[in-house]
Amino acid sequence: MPNSNAKLHSNHRGGREAGRRELVSRSLQSAQHCLENQDFGTAYAHYLLVLNLAPELKTSVKETFQYTLFKWAEELDSLARIQDLFNCYEQALELYPNDEVICNSMGEHLFRMGFRDEAAGYFHKAVKLNPDFADAKENFYRVANWLVERWHFIMLNDAKRNLTYLKAIENAVHSGSKSVLDIGTGTGILSMFAKKAGASFVYACELSKTMYELACDVVAANNMEREIKLLHLKSLDIEIPKHVPERVSLVVTETVDAGLFGEGIVESLIHAWEHLLLQPK
Repeated sequence: MPNSNAKLHSNHRGGREAGRRELVSRSLQSAQHCLENQDFGTAYAHYLLVLNLAPELKTSVKETFQYTLFKWAEELDSLARIQDLFNCYEQALELYPNDEVICNSMGEHLFRMGFRDEAAGYFHKAVKLNPDFADAKENFYRVANWLVERWHFIMLNDAKRNLTYLKAIENAVHSGSKSVLDIGTGTGILSMFAKKAGASFVYACELSKTMYELACDVVAANNMEREIKLLHLKSLDIEIPKHVPERVSLVVTETVDAGLFGEGIVESLIHAWEHLLLQPK
C-alpha cells in the first residue's frame, strides 16, 4: 500500500511537470506568433508567464524578452500610458535585476520624461554592472551635465580654496572637534579632509541622488567608505539618534553660493546649530 501511494504521488508530480512544460511551450509559440504580428503587449505577457513558470529559460530568451519589452514600452510611451510603462520595467527588473541593458533603457525613458535624477541612478547602475557599456556611459555623462553644476568642477580645481578649507578643518579637528557633519557634501571632499585630519566620526548628507552616488564612489575610491557615513538626506531631515548617534562638534559646508536662499542653506545651518551641533558651555 505505501508503495502504491508513492507511485500515485510520483505520477501526480510527473503529470504536473508535463503540464508545466506544455504550457511553457505553447506560451513561447504564442509569444513568437505575436511578435510576428507586432502585437508586442500580448507577446510581453506571454514571456512574463514563461519566465515565471520556467526561470531556467532566462538566459535563452533574454534577448528576445528585451526586444519585446522595449517595443512594448515604446507603444506605451506613445499612448502616454506612463504607469503601465514603469510597471513593465519593474516586472522586467524583478526577473533580471542585474541587467545593464534594461537599466539603461529605463533610464532613457525617465530622462525623456524629465526625471533626470532618477534616470542618472539607472544609468549609474548600468555602468556599475558593465563598465564597458558605451551607451550607458554616454547617457550617464549626458545626464550628469544636467545635474552637476559647472561650479563643482571649478571649485574642485581651485587649489587655493581647497587648501584653505583643509587648513580650517585641520585646525578645528586638532582643537578638539572630533565629530563632523558635512552638509551638502557634493563629491565628499570636505568629509575626506575631516577624516584625514583625524576626526573620529564623520557624517555627510547630500540631497541630490546623483551627487550622493558620486560621493559614495569617490569615498570608496579613497578607501574611506567605512569611515565616512553618507546620508541621502536633506540636512533638515537628519534625526538624532536615527541617522547620527549624537550631536556633532563641527559642521562644515560648501553650499554657500549664488543660490544661498534658494538652497535653504540658512535654514539648514540654523537647524544644524540648534539640533545637531554641540552647544558651547
